[in-house]
Amino acid sequence: MTDQAAASPAAPAPVPAPAGRRARSRKGEGRRLREEILDAAEALLLQTGAAEQVSIRAVADAVGVTPPSIYRHFPDKDTLIYEVWDRRCGTLDDAFEEALAGIDDPIAALMEIGRAYVRFGLENPEPYRLVFMTRADPHSPEEDAERLGQIRAFMRAVDLVQQAIDAGRLKPEFTDAMRVATIIWAHVHGLVSLMITKTDFPWPRDPEWLDLAVMSCPVSFLADPA
Repeated sequence: MTDQAAASPAAPAPVPAPAGRRARSRKGEGRRLREEILDAAEALLLQTGAAEQVSIRAVADAVGVTPPSIYRHFPDKDTLIYEVWDRRCGTLDDAFEEALAGIDDPIAALMEIGRAYVRFGLENPEPYRLVFMTRADPHSPEEDAERLGQIRAFMRAVDLVQQAIDAGRLKPEFTDAMRVATIIWAHVHGLVSLMITKTDFPWPRDPEWLDLAVMSCPVSFLADPA
């Protein structure tokens, strides 16, 4: 992480201006149009801060197509919003996979993905805002739980916590891997969200401070050495 990344998050992406009506896509251009639709939906999500304020018509206007053209690629708005969200989640999961290379100890791995999470947020503030700081459309608790389970990066953390529990590395009162992983996530999310929104605060920027901030939560769960 660089000082510049911590101190100067990129400005939110502007809402795309309504484009002129585009010609019908030629054969082979459908994939490019699909990506343009995803890009426009992402920009609108970042600008409005809520999926409920993004309409298919607004996305279509931004791309320069009619709403039926959107539906040829995405059956409904939920699917479109989910795919925007999912491709950014995949970027975070890639960062976790890279961070975990060669690490076998579950505690060391938890510490490393905590560092990777903070780096991802500070170096990619707008994708971070999109995934973790915009409101989704209302869903049932069951649907929310299912979507949480589909965040591959989060499920890596759950798996690592479970490995630590199975190895007797956590205090005996901590037996629910999902609850422990959620607490750790809330801790690092609070750190990242503050640092990318409160840029006028004199945050320490040295790696030692960030390590201490990241590790302070997982360390509280560790069992006392035998």
